[in-house]
Amino acid sequence: MTAGADFPRFHAVAAHGLLVAFGEAVDLEVHERVGRLDAALAARPFEGFTEAVPAYASLFVGFDPLRTDHAAVRGALQELMKEGAATTRGGSLHEVLVCYDGDFAPDLAEVAQRSGLSPEAVIAAHLAGDYRVFMYGFAPGYAYLGGVPEAIRLPRKPAAERDRPAGSVLIAGPQCLVTTLPMPTGWWIVGRSPTPILREDEAGRPFLFDVGDSVRFRRVDRAAYEAEERGR
Repeated sequence: MTAGADFPRFHAVAAHGLLVAFGEAVDLEVHERVGRLDAALAARPFEGFTEAVPAYASLFVGFDPLRTDHAAVRGALQELMKEGAATTRGGSLHEVLVCYDGDFAPDLAEVAQRSGLSPEAVIAAHLAGDYRVFMYGFAPGYAYLGGVPEAIRLPRKPAAERDRPAGSVLIAGPQCLVTTLPMPTGWWIVGRSPTPILREDEAGRPFLFDVGDSVRFRRVDRAAYEAEERGR
C-alpha cells in the first residue's frame, strides 16, 4: 500500500518524538504530504517543538518532554493537517555532472544486461530521470533521490562491496545517490560525479541540496571530469 485511509499513522519514539507516517513506498504524492506538514511546522511550531526530520514517507517530529507530551503533539499535528493551508517550500534545481566512462561505472554493463538495454540506453535513461531529494541519511551528505526510470530499476546486489570511491553515482530500485565518502555499497555504480555535495566552507549550508530540491544529471567525459576535479 502506498497511502490510503489508514494514513497518517502516529508512532511514539521514546519520550521525545512522534513519527508521522503517510505511506509505505517511495512515492512523490506521499512525500508531498510529508513536505506540507514539515512546512506547516516551520511556519507554526507548537509549544515544545524541537525539530522535524523528513524521510521518504514519514516525518519525525521532536519535542521537549518537559514542555509537552505525545498526546498533545499528536493533537497539534492533526490540527495543522486539518488547516491544509501550508504548501511545500519551493525547491531549487541543481545540475550534477556525471562521467560514465570505464572504471567510473563498474556496474554499467551488468545493469545493461539485467535491464535488457545497451549501456548507452542505460545512460540515456539515467540522464532522463526526474530526480527529487527525498531525504538525507546513512552518511554526511547522502541525499536519497527518487525518480530512477522504471527501465533501469534493479534490486540491490546480494552483498555490499567495500571501499567504493566518493562521488560514485548509485542506483537501486527507484533511488539514486551520489556518495560523498569512500563507503561500502550494495547499490549499482553507473558513473562518478565531480560535483561536490559537501560544502564545508559555507556556514549553515553543509550540503548542496535541501530536501524537496530537484536534480538533473549532465554527462561529461573524463577530460571534463578531471578538469572539474582540478578546479575545486
